Amino acid sequence: MKKIGIIVREATENRIKDRLAATEALFIVKFSGLSSPDICGLRITLKASNASMFIVKNSIARRAFKELGFEALSVCVDGPSGIIFVKDDFAAVSKLLYNFAKDHEHLKFAAGLLNREKLLTQKDIEILAKLPSKDVLRGHVVCTLNAPIVGFVRVLSQSLRKFVYCIDQIKLKKEKLS
Repeated sequence: MKKIGIIVREATENRIKDRLAATEALFIVKFSGLSSPDICGLRITLKASNASMFIVKNSIARRAFKELGFEALSVCVDGPSGIIFVKDDFAAVSKLLYNFAKDHEHLKFAAGLLNREKLLTQKDIEILAKLPSKDVLRGHVVCTLNAPIVGFVRVLSQSLRKFVYCIDQIKLKKEKLS
């Protein structure tokens, strides 16, 4: 029979593996010196963005990352660290974390993983956080696609205006002659 501690460690490792399989991205953050209310506030804001923060013993996280083939992530887990699993919009969550880190100097980015293949450094996460949101980018694409059509409509309407103006001038000339 296994000891309770071993069962808990295995369950925690399996939980990390399951969450990683169901996420689009993850971030590893250091929170040494961050108060408990600040961590709770961060968790609440993350939950609103469809993300969650998981705090686990470093040895368990390292073992889970090594078993999944993410040795580079296992190196980043040292000291008080939290794993943030993102389900939907990783850019929005990185922006949220970046803004939270600006207000709370004790929160630091360690690393990240995008689509279970691209390893992100601290600078990559900051660049990602400074990008515009998906909605803004979609708006830019729509405006870019719409610009030629709008230009074409303006050219056509300008031709019609000139035609109407010309007819109006002819009418005025005929009225003066009569």
